[in-house]
Amino acid sequence: MTEVLFTQSYLLRFDRKLHEAMQPYPPLGCLQAAAVVRNQGFEVDVFDAMLADDVSEFRLYLSDAKPRYVVIYEDNFNYLSKMCLTRMRDAALQMIADSVEQGAVVIVCGSDATDHAKRYLDAGARYVIQGEGDATIEELLQWLEGRSEKQVQEISGLIWLRNNEVHTNAKRPVLRDLDKLPWPAWDLIDIGRYRQLWLSHHGRFSMSLVTARGCPFHCNWCAKPIWGQRYNSHSPERVVEFMRHLKETYGAEHIWFMDDIMGLQRGWMRRLAGLLEQSDARLPFKCLSRADLLVRDDEVAAFADAGCEIIWIGAESGSQKILDAMDKGTQLEEIERAAQMLQEHGVKVAFFLQFGYPGEGREQIQQTRDLVRRCQPDDIGISVSYPLPGTRFYDKVETQLGDKQNWVDSADLEMMYHGPFTSDFYRHLHTVIHKEYRSAKIWRQLLKWELPKDHKGLKRIARMMWDRVTLGAAERRLDRLALVAHVGIDPIQGTLSPEQAAQPSPQDTVESRA
Repeated sequence: MTEVLFTQSYLLRFDRKLHEAMQPYPPLGCLQAAAVVRNQGFEVDVFDAMLADDVSEFRLYLSDAKPRYVVIYEDNFNYLSKMCLTRMRDAALQMIADSVEQGAVVIVCGSDATDHAKRYLDAGARYVIQGEGDATIEELLQWLEGRSEKQVQEISGLIWLRNNEVHTNAKRPVLRDLDKLPWPAWDLIDIGRYRQLWLSHHGRFSMSLVTARGCPFHCNWCAKPIWGQRYNSHSPERVVEFMRHLKETYGAEHIWFMDDIMGLQRGWMRRLAGLLEQSDARLPFKCLSRADLLVRDDEVAAFADAGCEIIWIGAESGSQKILDAMDKGTQLEEIERAAQMLQEHGVKVAFFLQFGYPGEGREQIQQTRDLVRRCQPDDIGISVSYPLPGTRFYDKVETQLGDKQNWVDSADLEMMYHGPFTSDFYRHLHTVIHKEYRSAKIWRQLLKWELPKDHKGLKRIARMMWDRVTLGAAERRLDRLALVAHVGIDPIQGTLSPEQAAQPSPQDTVESRA
């Protein structure tokens, strides 16, 4: 009989946009915690909900495994876990109900459970883990098994019900030396299913890793319920071991580094590049970083030498006014310079763009579109401002939030507060910008005589022609939607100077973070 069954509530099939993209990654955070618990001598199993068709599959798995403990451990490295899409929350609550019905003790760890612990406890969870969970889940299970003399209220990082009232224990400090963690328990799930899907849809197999946890910067719309302002990283040596293992054991051909920021410390990426050059572990990869970090001496060259294919930058806006209001800490010239440097070194660049922040008008939207035209990124991702509990942005708009405070899935794009324009405007803006971007990108390729060599390439050209033909009408509809009567919100002013926002929170260090 399984002692501890781990799972998570993100089902790819429940997120239509990402299901169509079909780029599934194993739930890394869940697998990391499962490995920690297994190292303590527990019989551990994992139900991988990522590729499940429905929550009913979990119910069947549960009846066969008959675990004493069910741990719903969300993949906190996945930004969608932080957003808590409604369909995934509903899945988690159903998993709790099914587990309780089977007689299991349910433990939940994740951003949404940290923010809304009572909702999960009322649904039947016995304990909610607040913040980073690796050490807390280990200590809690030891206590539940009678192997600890502590009282439950002495277990840091725990939220639980006492006399039907929520009791929150002291917070637990985050782990500093990440190299001491065991390897994620990839062996407990069917990696072959992931490989098959990747090869059939994309022609190569990509897997995920993290080199660091957390972000020490100050964007006032970004929630940090798991790691707060802390930033801790693996050593480059450990990362090389991970890459070699995934390459040799599972046939990985590409890596997505899921860090909020990769290579924050000066010299870290250069060390990684040097180690990879001396090893057989080198794989092409994609990652996230900040423009102001990339313009540092040798940074872009180090990424290129390490094998980086594409870096996603949180450009957010082409308006310095909006960037400053967000406490972003980056300058427009840094974004443009970083994009240029990456392209000069043969590394693709992609922009995350965020619309709808309080204070944004048509002028600021146009400035963002102009930024995309000037920089010509290789990809873009568009979203609207999303109020997350624990942020200054959320505090500003909380009174405007209605019953809907989370998107149904990642394609929702609902303005859940009184944004500068309506939800219909922003959804159509998403369409307009993508039409312009796609047609311009394909046109540039054709001008270079980069002719399509397959059916997909011909479809892209046909799509470009359609986008160019329909763009004018789409722009005119956007103008009409901008005139719809709507009550907005006053602008939010940044609380930090641009210079202060550009400085990360002070961090102490250990050897693995050098």
